[in-house]
Amino acid sequence: MKFTRYIDLKLFEADTLEILLENEVQNNLPISFIKNEKGWDTSGWLLFTIKDDNGGVLLTAACTPPYNIVLYETKNITNNAAVKLLSDELKNMKITFPGVLAEQGLARRFAENYTDTFSRKMSMNVMQLDVLNVIEKASGFCRELREDDLFYMPHWINAFGEDCKAIVNPSVENIRSRIGKNTHYIWENGHPVSSAVNTRNTENGAGISEVYTPPYFRGKGYASSVVAELSADLLERGHKFCFLFADAENPVSCGIYRKIGFYDLCIFDEIKFGVEADD
Repeated sequence: MKFTRYIDLKLFEADTLEILLENEVQNNLPISFIKNEKGWDTSGWLLFTIKDDNGGVLLTAACTPPYNIVLYETKNITNNAAVKLLSDELKNMKITFPGVLAEQGLARRFAENYTDTFSRKMSMNVMQLDVLNVIEKASGFCRELREDDLFYMPHWINAFGEDCKAIVNPSVENIRSRIGKNTHYIWENGHPVSSAVNTRNTENGAGISEVYTPPYFRGKGYASSVVAELSADLLERGHKFCFLFADAENPVSCGIYRKIGFYDLCIFDEIKFGVEADD
């Protein structure tokens, strides 16, 4: 087997993109790195593969510091030797990461090879929707984000981040940039009660995130309604599917998405390094 580090993003794309697209939703993060639609400076990015003796990619790894390293075993075929080789090479190079994000079995195996101290931060259901189910909508209606939503929306986005242990950008400037883009939907029933955002897209799919309903308004079907409305519009625009990551330990939210038509693909674990090992 061979360890390869890439300085040129185009070379990394040439070796990995076709493989990553075989499981497009699962690999939406590294695919978005390769596409780099926002034109980020890639000079500090960490891009690696482990290849077999014939040059076939067994394991793909990508990191945009200071964030987690993201891993994928080709076709989700377990290869412990490739995981160990990647871990050993990174340790020899003294390259460090705050954690790892990957399919839960792969994340755990990499963590065990990479460090003695780690802990699972959270588990997420990776979910996909191809055909929208017909559901009974909640009272109210769906509309796009407006300027007058900006006084409360940063608080909603921040609360979403706290609830889901996710990195978010709740700045007014970031949220304002969504106005008129058909990406941020509000469910209103006399006043705003829930919202959902089309965030990261892939070659064929549309990602949904930042689904949030304030606690007082929960249990009334608002989240189901706004996600269904956004999903329907995204499919109508030509996306072949929608996808999202849901807290695997929250049966209520996962149940909401399954009711709409989302189904489970796999479970991702986010594991943090440098803390006491979990069970």
